Amino acid sequence: QVQLKESGGGLVQSGGALKLSCQASGNIFKIYTMGWYRQGPEKRRELVAAFHTTGTRDYSDSVKGRFFISRDNAKNSLTLQMNSLKPEDTAVYFCNAHVQVMGQGFPTDHWGQGTEVTVSS
Repeated sequence: QVQLKESGGGLVQSGGALKLSCQASGNIFKIYTMGWYRQGPEKRRELVAAFHTTGTRDYSDSVKGRFFISRDNAKNSLTLQMNSLKPEDTAVYFCNAHVQVMGQGFPTDHWGQGTEVTVSS
């Protein structure tokens, strides 16, 4: 009922930049927190950045000052501007959203398929 589609991943050299985008679609009544997670090789999935309905943004310590999350509520979209990329940022990046579906009284968790980011040294 809800689809999250990521785009913008790719291969970039260390120090470079990439912009990830996430588009939510489907039977959406309201979207609450949206965020980006990543899972590197042989690592657990971790939160990168989150954008709450209050307008508050949270970042993991490893990306603070380098990544910037933004959101367009009218378009149900989320972006992640990633600057000064490092090889340790290499991972599959997933879009996540807490979505209240039409006719449902509570939000549920939804994930995109992921987009791969590779940073070469």
